[in-house]
Amino acid sequence: MKKLMLCLAVLAAMFGGVARAQDISGNWQGTLKVGKDLRIIFNLYKGDKDGWSAKMYSIDQTKQAIPVNSVTRQGSDIKMTVDMIGGSFAGKLSEDGKTITGTWTQATQPFPLTLVRATPETAWDIPIAPEPEKPMAADADPSFDVATIKPNPSGGSRLQGIFPKGRHLMIVNGSLQDMIVFAFSLQLKQVVGAPEWTANDRYDVDAVPDQPGTPSLEQMRNMLRKLLVERFKLTIHHEKREMSAYLLTVGKTGQKLTPSQIKGTLPGFGASPGTGGLTLHLVNGTMGDFTSFLQMLVLDKPVVDQTGITGRFDNNITFTPDQTQFNGQPPKLPPADVPDAPDLFTAIQQQLGLKLAAEKIAVDVIVIDHVEKPSPN
Repeated sequence: MKKLMLCLAVLAAMFGGVARAQDISGNWQGTLKVGKDLRIIFNLYKGDKDGWSAKMYSIDQTKQAIPVNSVTRQGSDIKMTVDMIGGSFAGKLSEDGKTITGTWTQATQPFPLTLVRATPETAWDIPIAPEPEKPMAADADPSFDVATIKPNPSGGSRLQGIFPKGRHLMIVNGSLQDMIVFAFSLQLKQVVGAPEWTANDRYDVDAVPDQPGTPSLEQMRNMLRKLLVERFKLTIHHEKREMSAYLLTVGKTGQKLTPSQIKGTLPGFGASPGTGGLTLHLVNGTMGDFTSFLQMLVLDKPVVDQTGITGRFDNNITFTPDQTQFNGQPPKLPPADVPDAPDLFTAIQQQLGLKLAAEKIAVDVIVIDHVEKPSPN
């Protein structure tokens, strides 16, 4: 009887240990060494259908939680993907269930990362994110209250970014043509009659609206249009012209878009080296945002959305760019990376379930009647 009780006790301990090891819920923290130390926290919790979900925190960089798109576990192997920043983690859970030793990969660069299960005594404080700014009233017609326009002396020939920063609209190393393309949601070929300096002269812009709340993307564009009139003395007229364009439609297999986990009205875009190619990141974007991004920065023709798809999505596309894209200057991939990703058109079909095809169609163009270099601040 004593032997039987002993065996049962051993079995209970064994199976109890397995059950505890399988429970990976809680905070896991580790330091990522990427030139400087970045403290990373993954909060793992039970998701739908007995799967796992997570949130990521980079507490030395931002107070905002970063959505984790997937968490998979096979035995002691644990993998997580973070599409918003083009990152992923793959590691192995220790037998005692206290550490996950693995690798963080971002922009194809691997970095060792060991995550340790946090205890009440060792847990790092997760910063409290500020309450998000309330959106600007949908019927508001704002202008910029304060706007600085300064020449960019870097000598760079490419736009570094047009992006919201809080209530500010920031433009870094942007030409007037970049601003026009963004303000009117056009492709460069839809801008006619622009003097040469509008492509060559580069500016940094920091502008704040005159009404409370965070403006929508269209409100930002409208404010920029007003700024171009006020500071660049821009006058234009619209015409319809037939030209080659790309039509975006739903493919035969149906769309494969991932609904966004972000709450808000502003989209995010980015690009980084991906496995075997370049990865485009779409965060909280509509199909209209996606086509605007493609025609403004990637493709050499206008892109017309004919999908009929509504909603906001988080998606990545990994492809091998060619010399017709990114205005003939596609981002360089790491020397060690062998491009084997499909071309953009195949990638959109395979990874998003959409189809991009060239066709002649009448599109809107703006003809520049008058423009001047900007007035000083």
